[in-house]
Amino acid sequence: MSRVIHTGQALVDVVVEVPDLPDRGQNVMAASATDYAGGTVTVLLAAARFGAACVQAGAIGTGPHGDLIRAALTAAGIGVSAPPVEGVDTGICVVMVEPSAERTFVTTLGAERRISVASLATSDPQPGDLVCVTGFSLALDTTRDPLLAWLPTLHPDVVVVLDPGAAFAGLDEDVRVAMLAVTDVWSSNAEEAEDVLRAVGGEVPGDLAALTTAVAPLLRGDAVAIVRDGPEGCAVHVRGETTYVPGFPQTPVDTNGAGDTHTGALLAEVAAGTPWAEGCRRANAAAAIKVTRRGPESAPTAAEVDAFLAGG
Repeated sequence: MSRVIHTGQALVDVVVEVPDLPDRGQNVMAASATDYAGGTVTVLLAAARFGAACVQAGAIGTGPHGDLIRAALTAAGIGVSAPPVEGVDTGICVVMVEPSAERTFVTTLGAERRISVASLATSDPQPGDLVCVTGFSLALDTTRDPLLAWLPTLHPDVVVVLDPGAAFAGLDEDVRVAMLAVTDVWSSNAEEAEDVLRAVGGEVPGDLAALTTAVAPLLRGDAVAIVRDGPEGCAVHVRGETTYVPGFPQTPVDTNGAGDTHTGALLAEVAAGTPWAEGCRRANAAAAIKVTRRGPESAPTAAEVDAFLAGG
């Protein structure tokens, strides 16, 4: 069975619930503060709960934050391929969640940025494995340079999946071109897709399916493109055809990790042989369940999605 391998940053999410964001220089009282294993852990946890064999290939530090990450991965049966980074702890991401479920982030840098070609290679991707890359890895040279050196060396049947994030469209053109040249699957939200089309001077369609179709030619070969639009669902472009897959609107409690849950669930489905459009339908359901739960570690299981789709 194909594995889901993530090369990105596993961070500790420090989630604080606030009534609103403070004015500059001011203070608000948080209703709660909780530490979670976040970042790439959210993607891998969702994939593992859908039955995929998963590996974290990115770096993890030595310290309380790194320990929290490793404990969460171990509890979910997710492998860690690279050795710990000695003497440096994993960074954190402060996530301020408002009552509307809107999120604001502040991220620190730590051991998760200490990767190399050798550390990535410990994951040993095989043909059919899905190797995930986040655009945030490409924003700093410490993670960008090893990734762009390693990815072209992979077997051509290893599937490289890019989640561009908000960072990708603003990267230097040569970095974007190098990454897109090795990308087999694009998975983003609509805003990220629009931003990259503007960055390359392309037209930006207003329709989700047309937007997804427009992204596909930027990728290598007969690539797959998925563009999400929250409760509206997503569109998927496969083998020259684009399909709109409706979502399942919910009243959100916490949208943090919804996109990552979608990606993890979808990749697990594809790794198991599910067609892309059906995988997207199930991933839409997984993300819909996720936004009704607090914290980035609250992805549903495949059985929960089965019950949701059956009306249970």
